[in-house]
Amino acid sequence: MFEKIVAIEPVSLVPDAEKELYQYARTVVLHDDIPETDAEIAARIGDADAVLLSYTSRLTRAAMEQCPNLRYVGMCCSLYSEESANVDIPYARSRGIDVRGIRDYGDRGVVEYVLWQLTGILHGFGGDKAWEALPRELTRLRTGVIGLGTSGAMIAEAMQQMGADVRYFSRTRKSEAESKGIRFQPLETLLEECEVVFTCLNKNVILLHEAEFARLGTHKILFNTSIGPAADLTALAHWLDNPDNLFCCDTVGALGDPALLERENVRCINTSAGRTREAFILLSEKVLANIKNHLKEA
Repeated sequence: MFEKIVAIEPVSLVPDAEKELYQYARTVVLHDDIPETDAEIAARIGDADAVLLSYTSRLTRAAMEQCPNLRYVGMCCSLYSEESANVDIPYARSRGIDVRGIRDYGDRGVVEYVLWQLTGILHGFGGDKAWEALPRELTRLRTGVIGLGTSGAMIAEAMQQMGADVRYFSRTRKSEAESKGIRFQPLETLLEECEVVFTCLNKNVILLHEAEFARLGTHKILFNTSIGPAADLTALAHWLDNPDNLFCCDTVGALGDPALLERENVRCINTSAGRTREAFILLSEKVLANIKNHLKEA
């Protein structure tokens, strides 16, 4: 059992999960605003031996150095790699602090957003002009998915279920996807041939530059479902100079530059598609499972 758990910011746990925290610590402190500095974060942690945080703050070495009792960090957000994490995991490891994150909790909402946005564009639903002279179905739409992790695979399979011609590019080949008829293509070929492209990459992975946008060409629809931008912003802006191209995302973070919101060919709903009631329940379950597993293994 922990002596004290501190959530240094809102961490999106459902009420039942917040109550359950008291089973794992003698004291629980839940902050409802976001700290602004390392000093403020360190002060909130204080003598706690466990801390929870979301994606909106960074837990740095400078903050952890001021918290000698700290032995557990629970990330209530996606942990894909140490490099992209908002916690200094190498330093934590050097101190024997266990850092555990979660992933794959908001993907279904993202898939639903993609289907809603894309079908609206192709058909002209909602009063907008259809993408082409006649409304189009997803059937036979040449679709490319870049990054076939959990959300990328779900988007690819959803598009395939709707009859689209789906291809993918990933650093590693995915035999399970290929067994379902989702074809691997080199990035250059996928960009050239596909009418709609989805980037589903880890945070801080920038894969599309001027050369890639040149391959992508014109009269294309590009979705970014990553947490952060997947394209060089200067190259993206240059590609968007052509009004026949269209870029779609759910958040400004995925867009990368708020100034691009002014473009008529940028569709950004400005809300995270993955932040649903069901996602918060799943997030809570995974955060609590990490805590229980840590205490069991300690």
